[in-house]
Amino acid sequence: MTSSRTSQTAFAPTQLAVARLAFRPFFLLAALFSILSLVVWFAFWHGDILLRPQGGLMFWHQHEMLFGFAVAVVAGFLLTAVQNWTGLPSLKGGPLLGLVALWLAARVLMAFPMGLPGWLVAAVDLAFLPVVAAVMASLVIRARRWRNLIFLPALGLLTLANLLMHLGVLSGEAELIRPAAHLAVLLITLLMVVVGGRVIAMFTANRLGLTRKPPIPVLEYLSLGSVMAVVVGQLLVALGVALPPALLAGLMLLAAVANAVRLARWGGQHSWREPLLWGLHLSYACIPLGLVMWALALLAGSRADAALHALTIGGMGTMMLSMMARVSLGHTARPIRCLPGIGVALALMVAAALLRSPVLVLFPQITHWTYNLGIIFWCLAYGVFLFHYTGPLLSPRADGKDG
Repeated sequence: MTSSRTSQTAFAPTQLAVARLAFRPFFLLAALFSILSLVVWFAFWHGDILLRPQGGLMFWHQHEMLFGFAVAVVAGFLLTAVQNWTGLPSLKGGPLLGLVALWLAARVLMAFPMGLPGWLVAAVDLAFLPVVAAVMASLVIRARRWRNLIFLPALGLLTLANLLMHLGVLSGEAELIRPAAHLAVLLITLLMVVVGGRVIAMFTANRLGLTRKPPIPVLEYLSLGSVMAVVVGQLLVALGVALPPALLAGLMLLAAVANAVRLARWGGQHSWREPLLWGLHLSYACIPLGLVMWALALLAGSRADAALHALTIGGMGTMMLSMMARVSLGHTARPIRCLPGIGVALALMVAAALLRSPVLVLFPQITHWTYNLGIIFWCLAYGVFLFHYTGPLLSPRADGKDG
């Protein structure tokens, strides 16, 4: 009996290093999934059909890079950070692996619907974010850390954006899909503004020994509030309200200026020797860049594809890679330093963003090359992350503690 109990304890989910905190499985799976997804997209761009996914490959690409890759990173970060913010243990062990299984099931069904009803595939995919929000809400409310409630409406609206994208596919109304996808991009941008404002200036000052400039309350409220206003405007558009494009463009320009000024006060010009810092600064710089490009597209009555890629590749992809590289070291009790090739990986992400946004706008005749190089650069960058971090993320903490 003693031997049996010992054996059961040894194989308990809580004993698996990968199940100790959410950043471990979700960072690994998000990085791997992004590479696999872009390999499929690369093949499609060259005329090869490797998948027949839910909604077709165009829908699958935009949906899965948002609700497969980006949402997995967001979940891994928030469910890890909420433990620090509240002082309460976050999701781990069997429940965490169950959440991972739910995310994986959605990815498999989105790629291989297997003839299942579309509503069933959508239901599995839609279940993930409400579970993440419920876990966060439980911890934040129990600890009375009301400041962190801001993440819950964002997760709720992300679920709504996901629902609208699925409804567009199920009803055959393609015009539902694009504004819902735009809403998701802006919501994740809002999360980057919130998290970036909390950590980038602090990381920079602590690492470089600088005196941190005190935040200007009016600027902080304006930076966050203007992006919130943009999100509300896009939400109305996604729900079918005919909002004047000039109004939304004006809000975007205001948000771009406010966040550019905010970023300029964080000392990024001193971080050129620290890739884990300049990666964060450059990724945040892509937020005002993308918003300006989007505003100009609205005023010109043209599509905002280039602006979207400034926000998604330059903002999300680069900031997530930089944060994952940093968090994965800190939370596994390893020295926070730039591992070989990470600086190159971050530079490749910035280059991919520039190729797919301003360069493509200026030189539309090289579209084929910008698409190819953008995909290759992303895959190389996240491949470097997997090379360095798969071992630490699957191993116990270096100090022997739980987490």
